[in-house]
Amino acid sequence: MKKNDLLQIKIESMGSAGEGIGKIDGYPLFVKDALPGDLAEVRLTKVKKNYAYARLERLLEASPDRAKPRCPLHRRCGGCQIQALSYEKQLEYKETKVREDLIRIGGFADPPVLPVLGMEEPYHYRNKAQFPFGRDREGRLVTGFYAGRTHSIVPGTDCALGVPENQRILETILDFMNEKGIEPYDEKTGKGLLRHALLRKAFATGELMVCLVINGKSFPDISELSDRLFEIPGMTSLTLNVNRRNTNVILGEEIIPVRGQTFITDRIGDISYQISPLSFYQVNPVQTEKLYRTALAYAGLTGEETVWELYCGIGTISLFLARNARRVCGVEIVPQAVEDARRNAALNGITNVEFYLGKAEEVLPQKYEKDGIQADVMVVDPPRKGCDAACLDTMLRMKPQRIVYVSCDPATLARDLKILCADGAYELQKVQPVDMFPQTAGVENVALLTYCG
Repeated sequence: MKKNDLLQIKIESMGSAGEGIGKIDGYPLFVKDALPGDLAEVRLTKVKKNYAYARLERLLEASPDRAKPRCPLHRRCGGCQIQALSYEKQLEYKETKVREDLIRIGGFADPPVLPVLGMEEPYHYRNKAQFPFGRDREGRLVTGFYAGRTHSIVPGTDCALGVPENQRILETILDFMNEKGIEPYDEKTGKGLLRHALLRKAFATGELMVCLVINGKSFPDISELSDRLFEIPGMTSLTLNVNRRNTNVILGEEIIPVRGQTFITDRIGDISYQISPLSFYQVNPVQTEKLYRTALAYAGLTGEETVWELYCGIGTISLFLARNARRVCGVEIVPQAVEDARRNAALNGITNVEFYLGKAEEVLPQKYEKDGIQADVMVVDPPRKGCDAACLDTMLRMKPQRIVYVSCDPATLARDLKILCADGAYELQKVQPVDMFPQTAGVENVALLTYCG
């Protein structure tokens, strides 16, 4: 086989990134946009010794599990990998992925994985989106999303996963830039002004935030643009974010207030959170409440426990737990997030929570070794790469009665649970997948481990 060969293949399963997998004489092909049950004509794009990648050219026979996508751009845009799969089958796929990772990577023979908690309406759930700006091949000003694994913008202002207000906001910005001759940032030359627009909506309050990420210190006629944006119902916050670096990192560190507040306020359950442009906040508030309530239930709090949460962000889970615990301590590396967490604690009148600034893999061992801190319950919500080895080692030495592990990556979750359960230290009681990201291959999980000593 060689690149550009045209082949016919039956798709049998799905990979971790949502790609279809089929085999020719035992040789696996990973086919973007193909689904289990498809009979497809595919073109090879990359050929390796033990596998190949291909793109879907033509459906010869469609899978019975195919659904009509709501977005006409779903194949070009890198955002929705499995929008063409029925939602029922999306949930089955995610449950299977979690279970198989726990078996293959974690070494659990029969992992206690529960059915995925899905959504009634698996569209328009995202409270945050970051839209790049640029010019297309004809020189027209555009915004949208990057095509998969590229920095080529697929033009579009109406995303099926985002909120309806985004379209009006983006069209207002595009019109204004065209009128004023404001150039978008060009990654190749490092010139141009507007890089991204970060948009957020607080579902509980309806408040809207616009943060313009700029390659400079000011934005021309910004007061005029703010007047237009603040005609949109719910507009609460307009800021600039300065990012002059030649980098793929979207946000810089400096926030310049323009109009309104520098934050919006949202609620999960009865806890209020003030969210700034730099804050990490779960993008699906409907599913976030399910996720946090699961974490709270797994923590098994009676009001007497000391809880430590690692990678606590702006304190979303910590504050959720604090009302049922004696004391909660959160650790977070981002200074702005720690400031937000402390402000959110004060906003809710919660006084039995304390937040520490620093790397979890440094703060926790130091506090344990120097101060002798203990925890009845440990909650971890690490980034995709999972927990640092120093954190896992310290947790094993601290021996909390329960560990609640919140994860956005089944593979690193499985890896870390294998370490925590080695030599019978902890027992995996249950894993609850939560569909935080419908139409994509991503799945969040909450795992409960109990100490066996």
